[in-house]
Amino acid sequence: MSEAITTHGLGKTYGNQAVVQNLDLRVPRGCVYGFLGPNGSGKSTTMKMLLSLVRPTSGDVHIMGRQMQRSTRRDLLGEMGSLIEAPPAYVHLTGRENMRLAQRLLDLGDGQVNRAVEVVRLQDHLDKRVRDYSLGMKQRLGIAMALAREPQILILDEPTNGLDPAGIEEMRRLLKQLADRGTTVMVSSHLLGEIDRTATVLGILSEGRMLFQGTREQLFARSVPDVLIDTSDPDQATALTARSGAVRDGDSVRIPGLDHAATAHLVAYLVDRRVAIHGVRREDQSLEDVFMDLTGGRGL
Repeated sequence: MSEAITTHGLGKTYGNQAVVQNLDLRVPRGCVYGFLGPNGSGKSTTMKMLLSLVRPTSGDVHIMGRQMQRSTRRDLLGEMGSLIEAPPAYVHLTGRENMRLAQRLLDLGDGQVNRAVEVVRLQDHLDKRVRDYSLGMKQRLGIAMALAREPQILILDEPTNGLDPAGIEEMRRLLKQLADRGTTVMVSSHLLGEIDRTATVLGILSEGRMLFQGTREQLFARSVPDVLIDTSDPDQATALTARSGAVRDGDSVRIPGLDHAATAHLVAYLVDRRVAIHGVRREDQSLEDVFMDLTGGRGL
């Protein structure tokens, strides 16, 4: 099996409201899978269904090639770690006491606990009470608790929530390191720039449906950025190309939706009508630009 997580027709309905609809996830092993979507798109509900925290209305979940069901649930959840919503720590206890509770609950060895703490670089703060931790330290403690069982899959819902830039950078490095070690990391975030710098595979959800799933390169190949034509006579160039949706943009003409062949044809058309062309370029696109285009302008 090349996938750590697959779903087939996964759906969740509350009353008459379909929160997740006919979802076919494909999360490759050993990758950072960026799970994106506007607020209310069904990301958290999907993650909870993968962890058996919410029962699907339809479809099924497969973890490492085995279907999640009553007879396999205990074994499969033993292969998974998660941080959903708030870190599951007792704030009146120290970090060390919280880790010992997790150790006893999960029947783990000292080595597993120590390695998890070292991975998130929290070993120098274990004797502080969690109430005195920064938000970043609480997030790292939650991830250490999830990592202690040495899971093959780690599911994280907004792990950078509330972190300062240094904490976000640290989280990015951690997720990449985990994937490099063979852990499959599925992470949702509203910080598209961070996902763009971290994830190797992307899934984009909107209104409970999967709009896109694949690599960053495949996503950007689906989006055609605007063409900008620099000219000494932008008014004439705009008038001549108005049927193509052209608008003036400073000393340039902006034209949406042109592929390479159409761009070459349009430039030749302008030159034939004696419009001086100084340059032709495509607008740079960020993941946020492509995301907004794909979701119809709906924000995260």
